[in-house]
Amino acid sequence: MRRLPRSRYAQRGVAVVTALLLTTLAVTIVASLFWQQQVQVRSIENQRLQLQKNWIMRGALDWASMILRASGKQFRYADLSQPWAAPLADTRLDQYVEDGQAVGDAGDAILSGHIVDAQSRYNLNNLSVGGKPSPDEVAAFKRLLSYLRLPGTLATAAAQAIAQGLPAAPSATPPATPPTGQQGNAATTASSTLPMMQVDDLLSVPGFTPDIVRQLQDYVVVLPWTGGPTPINANTASAEVLASRFPNLSLAQANTLVAMRRTAPFTDIANFAAQLSNLFNITVPANAYIEVSSKNFLVYGKIRMGRAALNTVSLLNRADNGASTNIVWIREQ
Repeated sequence: MRRLPRSRYAQRGVAVVTALLLTTLAVTIVASLFWQQQVQVRSIENQRLQLQKNWIMRGALDWASMILRASGKQFRYADLSQPWAAPLADTRLDQYVEDGQAVGDAGDAILSGHIVDAQSRYNLNNLSVGGKPSPDEVAAFKRLLSYLRLPGTLATAAAQAIAQGLPAAPSATPPATPPTGQQGNAATTASSTLPMMQVDDLLSVPGFTPDIVRQLQDYVVVLPWTGGPTPINANTASAEVLASRFPNLSLAQANTLVAMRRTAPFTDIANFAAQLSNLFNITVPANAYIEVSSKNFLVYGKIRMGRAALNTVSLLNRADNGASTNIVWIREQ
């Protein structure tokens, strides 16, 4: 046979290499397109799951609001034996779908949560009245810190930080106009301190550490400033918070009151004052800020849907007669 020229073999080699390169390039492009499509699909799925979680959580808040309204209309006081205080264990949402047929991803959704009386905790905004630290409230917070075996000096530091963030009381006489060169400094100083919005903001106060803040989480809260100190609920407050409201009430005596209310909650403030007087010969002072009902409630919710999860805490405010509730804020944890 006649041999092909050497240049013909070289051309065939170049053609094979070119074909392999083109095939590799085509596979790479196709794989890249498939990957981009997969990323887009996963992004859409995540957005859909996020929207579904938000709507489910909003429905859970509506359910909590309904329970709080019903309890407010039925009872003149709030205690831990009422329906709102019962926690919701892990519950699959398909248990409430007709004929057991789950719609979409509802069958994979698991909801749990509980409601906490926000007025069972000490409101840190009580530490400041009119933009200045309140001596009575600082003393009460010091007692609470001592019961928790924390330094009492933290009360003064927290009060000063909160006073700087809250608006000052209006003055009868207008303040003198500062010199032109000092106006900018005054404005900068007034705007440099932000109000405290949550318990974790205590970390910005000198002396508070993450361990201290975690220890305080179940005993303090930050509720919106309403022009005066927020009272605590004698039916739901812990013994430490309850004892901190009275200079001469010991922690052991407060534990006795907590044990009593489990079987017979305090129906009104007169009933609480009578029990306090009969048992320990203690009168309720005017600045004790004690109530037997509550307006503010914390709703903790957790939802799991497939690979996604959402943990939230919301503050609900209830009217005195239980006729209405409104959502003050919602935060993700």
